[in-house]
Order: sequence, then C-alpha cells, then structure tokens
Amino acid sequence: MTVRWVWLAAVAAAVVVASPALAPAQEAEPKAPPAIDGAARSPASAPGYFIEFRSRSALSYGHSFVVFGRTGTRLTARNVAGLHPKGDSTVTYMLGHVLPVPSDTGASDGDLELQYLTARYRVALSARRYAELVPKIRHLQANSPAWNAVAYNCNAFVGDIAHLLGLKAPPPWMLPEDFINTLRALNEPAATAMTRSSSVVR
Repeated sequence: MTVRWVWLAAVAAAVVVASPALAPAQEAEPKAPPAIDGAARSPASAPGYFIEFRSRSALSYGHSFVVFGRTGTRLTARNVAGLHPKGDSTVTYMLGHVLPVPSDTGASDGDLELQYLTARYRVALSARRYAELVPKIRHLQANSPAWNAVAYNCNAFVGDIAHLLGLKAPPPWMLPEDFINTLRALNEPAATAMTRSSSVVR
C-alpha cells in the first residue's frame, strides 16, 4: 500500500460524504465525439450512441462512474452505472475502507450535475455495439460484488466496463479524476485508429 493510498484512506475516514441532490433529466448531450465502430462516420439520419467515463468531486476524494445513451437525448438515473456503498450512511462508507460493504450500482447524488465533473472520456458507439454493451453493463450491475475502497472500488467497476469495450484501464488505486484522465490517455490513440478504419453503422 502506497503512502498516497494511506493518505486517501485517512482523509476518507475523516470526511463525511456529501454531494448535491441528483437532478434527473437535466443534462442534454452534446455532439458526438470520435467513435468506435464507425459511429462518427454514420449518416446524419442514423442515431448515435455513446458511453462516457466520468469522475466527479465530493467532500472525500470523489467518485468515478459511467453514463451511456443516445446522443442528443437527456440523461436520467437509468443512464448511470457506478459502484458505491449502499445507502447514505457515512458509517457504511467508512467501514468500507476496512471491510467489504453492500453496494449500489446505479446513480448517486451529483452524478448528473455537470458542474461537479472533474474528468470525462466519451466514446461514441454504433447502434450494434451499443445494443451489445448495455446488457453487459446491466449484468455487471446486477452481479456487482460488495464495495471496498481497496479490494473493489468505483474505479475497478468502471475499469470492468471499459474492458467490456476492449479498452485498456489503469490500476484502480488512484484518485477518480486521475483514473479517468489516465483511462482516456491509454485509449485515445486506439479510438482514433478505430475511427479512421471504420465505415458506417451496421
């Protein structure tokens, strides 16, 4: 265990997690970014889909999660997947730095509040790739293990989703912001190459 991780655990144990309330259906999606499977080169009339890997701030060291959906539509809690301690008890959260605790795998407070984002990495998807991905995310959500800050945390969960797409993921023992930025740095060259070699949505 590194000195950095010991420091993070100490801060987390001393701080109560607090974020602003979740505001479903308030975020409109911007134009599509570079794509996997040719979504960036699809006709304007074809629907575009995406997954975005995100981190947000909190009074502790933050949280990482994903949002996914159809480009141009508004996001709701249904479009969010992320691993975090079950319920709102700070006792459960602090205990999770020592022992595994029950987890939730959906939206948490603040996930759809853009002003609290600290990092984001978006990958556009073809309709086919998106249709394949969503059931896998739902399966991961339904079969998620307990949350533990060391053994299996929010970064590890996001990393497993990245692996479903064949993306590289950094080690999970990082600040969420650093994790998402590193995830983007590891995969942007590959995403660019796939876009250049793709044709249209199938």
